[in-house]
Amino acid sequence: MKQNKYSYVWVSLVVLVFGIIFIPKIVDRVKDGTIVKSDRMNVKSGDEDLAFITTNGLKRRVPEFTFLNQDSLIVTDKDYLGKVYLVEFFFTTCPSICPVMTKNLVALQDEFKNEENFGVASFSINPRYDKPSVLKTYAEKYGITDLDWNLMTGEHDAIYELANSGFNIYAAEASNAPGGFEHSGLFALVDKRGYLRSRMDKFGNPIIYYRGMILEEHGENATGETEQISILRTDIKKLLEE
Repeated sequence: MKQNKYSYVWVSLVVLVFGIIFIPKIVDRVKDGTIVKSDRMNVKSGDEDLAFITTNGLKRRVPEFTFLNQDSLIVTDKDYLGKVYLVEFFFTTCPSICPVMTKNLVALQDEFKNEENFGVASFSINPRYDKPSVLKTYAEKYGITDLDWNLMTGEHDAIYELANSGFNIYAAEASNAPGGFEHSGLFALVDKRGYLRSRMDKFGNPIIYYRGMILEEHGENATGETEQISILRTDIKKLLEE
């Protein structure tokens, strides 16, 4: 019985010492807002290196492509090597998310207007209608001025193969969808060597693509999804500095 009592005494002393030494420090840190990053349970600050997107353990590169741009010039994936750029799939007659996506991209274009190594690759999922002249008019309407922003058109099957298999960014013809086409509204981020990159989520997994269909100033959409243009801007800067 005496031994048990001594054990209780020792446990009480340990608890008391811990409380005296550590609890005031924890309280002070909370009051001062100085909880360190490791205390925040996997919340990512955006300071981490951008992840490479992989398939079966291999880094994913942009697939080869050859299309015509708004100036009727041939553009290939090789033309973007050495540049950090964004990839999107859109169409000029889109009545829903495409105008928002384009406005977001124009804002990024203006942000990086002095960066010669920044560009955008926009692929039309309605190539039968979106001929170079139509794309040219669309570019003028939205203020697309960057010489490294190509709005591209070409063979129908090649574009859909690039979207759905090359990038895994969904696109499809659908008569019941607004404008007759379905697409995801996502942006892919590509580094100077042609690799797909992204930041990681709070669980340490790459987000892969960035939401392009929510305006930055709106913050979030009706379903509670947050805009990702602000983090995309930060991540573009990281890749430009690599």
